[in-house]
Parts: sequence; structure tokens; C-alpha cells
Amino acid sequence: MGLIATEIIAKKRDGLALSQEEIDWFVCELGAGNIPDYQASALLMAIFIRGMTPEETLYLTDAMVASGRTLKWPEGIYMDKHSTGGVGDKISLILAPLVASCGVRVPMLSGRSLGHTGGTLDKLESIPGYNAKLPLEDFRRIVLSVGCSIMGQTDEIAPADRKLYALRDATGTVESIPLITASIASKKLSEGISGLVLDVKCGRGAFMKTENEAVALATSIRDVLKAKGKAFRALITAMDEPLGRAVGNALEVKEAVEVLSGKGPPDVRELSVELSAQMLEVAGIAGLDEARGLLNHKLDDGSALERFRQMVEAHGGDFCAIGRDEFAHTAIEYDLRASSSGFMASVDAYEVGVGATILGAGRQRVEDAIDHKVGVIVHKKVGDSVAAGDALFTLKLNDPRSLEPALERLERATHISPHGRSGARLILGVI
Repeated sequence: MGLIATEIIAKKRDGLALSQEEIDWFVCELGAGNIPDYQASALLMAIFIRGMTPEETLYLTDAMVASGRTLKWPEGIYMDKHSTGGVGDKISLILAPLVASCGVRVPMLSGRSLGHTGGTLDKLESIPGYNAKLPLEDFRRIVLSVGCSIMGQTDEIAPADRKLYALRDATGTVESIPLITASIASKKLSEGISGLVLDVKCGRGAFMKTENEAVALATSIRDVLKAKGKAFRALITAMDEPLGRAVGNALEVKEAVEVLSGKGPPDVRELSVELSAQMLEVAGIAGLDEARGLLNHKLDDGSALERFRQMVEAHGGDFCAIGRDEFAHTAIEYDLRASSSGFMASVDAYEVGVGATILGAGRQRVEDAIDHKVGVIVHKKVGDSVAAGDALFTLKLNDPRSLEPALERLERATHISPHGRSGARLILGVI
């Protein structure tokens, strides 16, 4: 019996489960250009409202993997890490070379910023010469020679995901756990990895606002990866305040290099080490305590930084440029200062992220251009003491018209209390 797109849409609209045959057919026909965007959008909205069973989610993931190419590797351990996105999240820049320095290869296909959250590729492309659009053969060569490579998704990897993601973004159906699961899992499975470590962020600056939502997403992705025989671990992490102190592409690269040099903000180092330790454990390299010790040693002795340099140069980037003054230099710097004394009670990651986006560090639409050098430096974290006149944020910008609207956002971002409190937990749970 021939399948008809309208009948599949209506079936999901009515809350019924789609068969593997129906999902395979729809994804295949979409890829072939035989299903118009309005019908694909209708199915996405039906899925958004009605949801999918775990079996449907697995079928959709498989269909998206089958729409493109799956990488094949020589014998060995190949692990990847994915974050659901946050403000100041530069962990991938640290984790990939750090884990590679411990003998695990890390092939990582990453994305760009959209909305208030940053993108790993935009950060790397702030390094002069860094090419994030390599052919898959070059990506494979760098992973095998250096131990890690970070670049963008190509047309060969899960092309159905690229089409569906663009439609999800345009139709308000991004925040669907089955659709997020299939999108993430299809790309990671196409990489040919042995396993995945997932960082699911929750809070004001994250797409998942509550811990329960984050756990639901982590569980959904775990079920798909486990069904495909892949190792898996997820951390649920807080994203109510920015991660680290740098928000903006070149600024975050500099902060990542600080951590890779054995310094940097404690929260960035803590999360980098913990995600990396979980990766080494699920890969069978070491237990958690031994892994943490090894990873801290690799940060302190320069091994991880050297691996990062090798990766950057293999991608055509000028590693030495990161240490030059002009790397993150902007025409204007403005300090937003505290009007009262006390203790920092909150730093709203969402407002900081929007403020940085207004300055030009992010994009509201996929086609928007960004300014790699602009951004926000966060001087006070939750729990820090504040005196009137202290700098809370430094805004770095090149377009003076962006200053006032960005300041409006950043002025909303902080709450100073007369009473001290400790900083919030960074790692909320493990799946």
C-alpha cells in the first residue's frame, strides 16, 4: 500500500504512533524533495504537540542517520561530548584536547550560536585562519593524527536533520524532546563514535528551564544511544548564571586557553574535568577518581594545551594570535558598576547572553553576521562580595549604537543582597 503524507500527518495529529515504515518513508521523501516544507512543518507541529513514543524517536533517529553518511574508523575508542547550550559555555574547546591528551580520540561536529547561547564553531572561527568547513576526509585525518577535531556538520552527515532543524527553528517547534533527541543522536551516531557524554543544562540561560525537563531529555537521548550499543553518560548542570567570566567568541577562546594552561575560572575547570572524567570512565580508561587526577595533571603540565595548539594548526588556524592584544580588542570598553554594596545574589545568564548578542557576539537568525571580538566580561559571580562602584560587567563593543540596549539587559541581570550566600551547585545530577 502506498503511503500518503497527509495521512501520516493526520495520524500523528490524532495522537497515534507512527510505524517505522511511515517515518522512514516521510524522511526519505523529504530528503528527495518530494514533500513540501508546509507538510513537513505540519508533521513537526503534530509531533511537538502530541509527542513520540521511545520507539518512534528511535525510528526517526535511524531515518535521519540513513539520510547521509556514517564515518568509519580504525579500531579504537572514539568519544564525543554534546552540550544543550548555555551562556559562556566554552567546555568543548577544553574537553576535546584534554581527553585526546589521555589517549581517547574525539571527533566532534559542533554548531553555531543562535539566540542567547553561544556556538563552538563561532568561537573557533575567531582564531584567524581556523577552517571549520573541512571535507570529511580531512576531519578524519586530523582526528587520527592529532586525536581531536572540531568542525561543523557537513551536507553528508544527517542531511535530513539539517532540513528539519531549519523548519523547527522557523515554526516554533525546537523545544520538543523527541525532536531534540533525534537531532542530537543522529549527528553523533553518524560520527561513528563509541559513546557520548552529554551536558544537559537547565536554568534561566538554558533551553531546558527545569531539572525535570533536563532529566527527561537526557533519559530520552540515553535510551536511543543505548539501543544502538553506544556508551553514554549525562550530567545535569546549572545554567542560571554564566559559566566562567567570558561571554563572547574571542573572549571565550582566551578563557579556554587559560584553563588549558592550568589557570582560568574554577567553575570552567571543574566542569571540564568532570565531563572529561565521565568520558574516560565510560570509555573504560580509568575510574572517576583516577581520571580526575590524570586530567588535572594534563591541564597543569601543558599536555592539553599542546593538543589544542596542534588541532588549531591542523585546521589552518594561527594559534599564536590568541595571545596577542588585538585578538579580542574592541573600539569601546564600558564598565557597568554597582550602585550599592552587599553580596551577589544572582547573575541572570539569559540577560547576560542577550546583552552579548545585542553587542554582536551572537545571532538571532542563522544568516546573521557576528563580531568575534565583542562580548561581556563578568566580574562578580554569585556569592561574591560587592562594594558600591565595583565593576559588575565590562562590555566590549565596536558599534556604539549597541551599548544602551545591551546595558538595559545587563542592568536587569544582577541582584545584590545585603546577605551573603554560597554559590549554587554546578553539577546537579548524573544520568
